[in-house]
Amino acid sequence: MAGSAIARASAIMASGTVVSRLLGIIKVIILAYAIGQVGSVSGDAYANGNMLPNLLYTMLLGGMLNAVLVPQIVKAAKKADGGAGYINKLVTFVAVSLTALTVVVMLITPWLVTLYTLKWDADQRGLAIAFAYWCMPQIVFFGIYAVLGEVLNAKSVFGPSTWAPVLNNIVAIAGFGVFIFMFGADPLGQRSVGDWNSTSIAVLAGSATLGIASQAFILLAFWRKAGIHFKPDFKWRGMGLADTGKIAGWTLGALLITNLGAIVTQNVLNGASGEGPAAIALDTAWTIYIMPHSVITISIATAYFTRLSESSHAGDMQGFIRDFSSAVRQVMLILMLAAVVVFALAPFVSRVVNLGASIDQVDQFSLVLRAYLVSLPAFSFLFVVQRAFYATSDTRTPFFYACARIAVSITLSLIALTFVPKALLGTAVALIISIAAIVETVLATLLLRKKLGAIDGKRILLSLARYTVSGALALGVGLICTSLARSWQPDFSPLYAILVSIVIAGIMAIFYLGGLLILRTPELSAVIARVRRR
Repeated sequence: MAGSAIARASAIMASGTVVSRLLGIIKVIILAYAIGQVGSVSGDAYANGNMLPNLLYTMLLGGMLNAVLVPQIVKAAKKADGGAGYINKLVTFVAVSLTALTVVVMLITPWLVTLYTLKWDADQRGLAIAFAYWCMPQIVFFGIYAVLGEVLNAKSVFGPSTWAPVLNNIVAIAGFGVFIFMFGADPLGQRSVGDWNSTSIAVLAGSATLGIASQAFILLAFWRKAGIHFKPDFKWRGMGLADTGKIAGWTLGALLITNLGAIVTQNVLNGASGEGPAAIALDTAWTIYIMPHSVITISIATAYFTRLSESSHAGDMQGFIRDFSSAVRQVMLILMLAAVVVFALAPFVSRVVNLGASIDQVDQFSLVLRAYLVSLPAFSFLFVVQRAFYATSDTRTPFFYACARIAVSITLSLIALTFVPKALLGTAVALIISIAAIVETVLATLLLRKKLGAIDGKRILLSLARYTVSGALALGVGLICTSLARSWQPDFSPLYAILVSIVIAGIMAIFYLGGLLILRTPELSAVIARVRRR
């Protein structure tokens, strides 16, 4: 894939992701308005019930699909049938295995929920279990979406998999709107466990699951564009599952370790339910945190991933290192600005996603968001490093650096449980996740350099230094502006928050870009030259 093709592919994915993530923000705003967020017992029950399908899918099959699909499909595409036979077998296998998995986990749902809510009373746990039953079918739909999307990506058809979540968010937003119409809004999170019934649970959780299902099946409409004609094939012998299993085994191990750590972290977090920011607040903060990563990092890295896989398969390690360096520097150029802007504007962002909440709840949420944002650049850097390992079919090394992250996370979570007040546990958990991510990123980068012998490190470090200095300048200006804006309107409205955010973000961008120009940043110069040519 040529550089211009990568740029086009990244732009297509970024445009779809921008729309999807904006709708995702609207979705969490409506959800928070419907059931509350900071201190909401009902909201935390919903968050835990809806969390389990994501955790189980990621733990058991999601990582395997992400780690091995593209390299395996690229290899299969070299065959006479263009990989059609392998794709048919793979899609059939994933659909059947995930359906069986969903049936099994629904049978043990009460025990799974209990595992993550050890500190809850029976009533709140029962509500979480009821939500979980409605959400568990998402496992199948997540898997179908992942495999269909990765096949399209491997065929260089990048748009549909990034636009499909738009439909998911529209369906969920409509469903949450119906819930508010039928049962009323609760932005302060005062609805008790006893206020729920089977209908209200079905409307809220069923809307989320219906959105995931629509996101998955809409991708089938785009397979013909990729030259794929799906036909179920149950003859799995000889499709390379044994080799794929070996590659995915370490990924599965890493995900198992990750989710064992999540049991500890989630129980610590759930101990704060009803006292301060807990499960649903951290979910919403994560949605905001992940937006720039999804729009920028995933769009660029996914477009590069196929090319990295091809270079690795062809033994072109110079090309591999060149593309890795380019991907990292492009990602970090924009992510640094995104991180400092959202960090400075966290109180205003919090006001917008907490419509109807008290100013104390707004401030509590903004602390959680800032604690997450500490690691945003490192998290995105790690994503590219991880894809570099996956492109070489190395899933063993990511297992070891994931273990390091989990060790840090568990240790710090247990310390927080002992010493941190319940009202601040949510912020502490978000900060712990950030610290663990930074440790993992440093370790993963060192291991990648050891594996490849070189990663264009000097060039990457120089670029990161320029981005950091410029980002620090912009952050200082943004924090001053935010403080002044809050002093003018202490109990500010959502509209005021939006208008002020636009102005301050513009000012910060000017200082950031100005810093990059003064430091003669080559990546920025290349972007400016490209814009001038067009």
